Amino acid sequence: MSGTKHNWTKEDILGIYNKPLMELLYEAAIVHRLNHDPNVVQVSTLLSIKTGGCSEDCGYCPQAARYHTNIEGNDLMSVQQVKAQALRAKARGSSRVCMGAAWRNVKDGVEFDAVLEMVRTINKLDMEVCCTLGMITENQAQRLAEAGLYAYNHNLDASEAYYKKIISTRGYQDRLDTIANVRKTNVTVCSGGIIGMGENIEDRAGMLVALSTLNPQPESTPINALVAVEGTPLEDEKPVSIWDMIRMVATTRIVMPKTQIRLSAGRTQMSREGQAMCFFAGANSVFAGDKLLTTPNPDVNEDIEMFELLGLNLQKPFTKKDQPQTVEAQASQFKSLGEKPKWTRPTHKIERNERANKKG
Repeated sequence: MSGTKHNWTKEDILGIYNKPLMELLYEAAIVHRLNHDPNVVQVSTLLSIKTGGCSEDCGYCPQAARYHTNIEGNDLMSVQQVKAQALRAKARGSSRVCMGAAWRNVKDGVEFDAVLEMVRTINKLDMEVCCTLGMITENQAQRLAEAGLYAYNHNLDASEAYYKKIISTRGYQDRLDTIANVRKTNVTVCSGGIIGMGENIEDRAGMLVALSTLNPQPESTPINALVAVEGTPLEDEKPVSIWDMIRMVATTRIVMPKTQIRLSAGRTQMSREGQAMCFFAGANSVFAGDKLLTTPNPDVNEDIEMFELLGLNLQKPFTKKDQPQTVEAQASQFKSLGEKPKWTRPTHKIERNERANKKG
């Protein structure tokens, strides 16, 4: 039951997802205990180092420039600002800082050089560093690895079939290619998705097929519940039920036994009891801080109180994998190639995305 299987089918996963809830929870809890300490939770802080102005049309995202949301954009933060935020996160119990930039893909140049310096700076604070910067090439992945990056996040978001109903400005294969580029380094992979975007259970199973058949499977998988933001194409979607969230976590735990499963967006809509059920079902990581990029998140002190109530201890950094060595810029073997890669731009249109764009 604790082994990792890489040939899950949609039918297999639907069979697990649709089990009677108590049976599903029991099985997931056993798998969790065979592979993880059930009384430990890993805490990450998500920091938006560059907000808004993204050229993509992701239907869930308030940072897309084409939608009319109240997001206040900002240019790339300085290394000093990021260091101050990282120290604050560390003092509050986070073992990892994940830096997110609203970019379609990484372009070599001054801004990427600054991000590499941010990675070096945080790694030297003895914290795990994660980045989510959009699509990256193999050379860019190698440069991040040299700087001391611990993890790279690139979510699949949905099944390949449903992805086409949410995003039209980039292809699903580009996401898989980015993950493959990260796998050519010693950087771990963080990849998950979002539920509550109007998809059905078959679509959720399809997303888990895509994630679980990666070999190796992602070291961490965020499970997000859609936070519907006014002005985005998905603004009218109803919040996903806690029971759907629990089933999704439990199913993910069974098909991805070694992976750290992170409760991500949507936790403000969950009761403590609901979150406790998710932890029992196999979740063992959360994003902390009052904001997840642009959407609300529970207060850090509330989380600490919840962990104490549940008897959950905070995971120390580099528990699952040794700390990467930081190579300074001048000693780097991988230099800037001046890459400005042309990633896929599908030609189909998504009607609700087009409507949201024209709303004004």
